[in-house]
Amino acid sequence: MNVELLHQPDSAIARITLRVGEELVAEAGCMIAMSGFINASTTLRQGKGGGILGGLKRLVAGESLFLSVFRSPIAGGEVFLAPKLMGDILQYQMTGNGLVVQSTSYLASESDVDIELGFQGFKSLFSGESLFWLNISGVGSVLLTSFGGIYEVDVDGEYIVDTGHIVAFEKSLNFKITKSGSSWVGAFLGGEGLVCHFQGQGKVFCQTHNPGAFGSLVGSQLPPR
Repeated sequence: MNVELLHQPDSAIARITLRVGEELVAEAGCMIAMSGFINASTTLRQGKGGGILGGLKRLVAGESLFLSVFRSPIAGGEVFLAPKLMGDILQYQMTGNGLVVQSTSYLASESDVDIELGFQGFKSLFSGESLFWLNISGVGSVLLTSFGGIYEVDVDGEYIVDTGHIVAFEKSLNFKITKSGSSWVGAFLGGEGLVCHFQGQGKVFCQTHNPGAFGSLVGSQLPPR
């Protein structure tokens, strides 16, 4: 498939052109337009995280219970996708390497890409951002979304990123969740919260805005129900 990213970085949409019989798997509700002859269906199955159980896991992770599948019977079928929040889209090419993705940053992928819900355990629980991250493997393109722009960091050694600004990172990196300052009280009172401490070699993809912080700011301005 051919992917063209438009209106980056703050209002990005993706135009995907499919070959004959090619399938595109996407998060439900992200399609904004498509060719009239595209066959669209809904499924619970996607790779290792498939079936009813896989769908329920995605629901718990804050994602849609369903995935959309778009299939083009002829060459040249177009599908336009957009993220739910205003932001950027990143195309990442899977070549058998592993990728860990924030659960709400997955947008779409080719059918040979496997998506498995991975609970990151105690260290992710303390991050306060996302209890569940997606383990992505296989071969093919993956489209990831962000709140704001996406920037790439090549880690060679150690690197620290605020947990709310992580979109994805390569599985070649080791990580741990820790406080940003010298004490837990100081970290939270200072507004920085928790950070992800990466070690090793690999890429980290970050977003310029924190959706959790934005939601808290907007929510505080809304009238009580």
